[in-house]
Amino acid sequence: MIEHFFQCPYCWEYISMLLDSSISSQTYVEDCEVCCNPIQVSPQFEETELVGFEIINIEQ
Repeated sequence: MIEHFFQCPYCWEYISMLLDSSISSQTYVEDCEVCCNPIQVSPQFEETELVGFEIINIEQ
């Protein structure tokens, strides 16, 4: 597991999430720890190195 910091697409606060580096490509939804809005998270790993990270504001 690695901790990754990024800016929430709703409240613009910097937050962190723990990412599972044992899975090379994944997509899931997790709530912002500040504003509680859902964020679609898509990290990509090569071995244990984070090589891609995308977040999507999924609330319409």
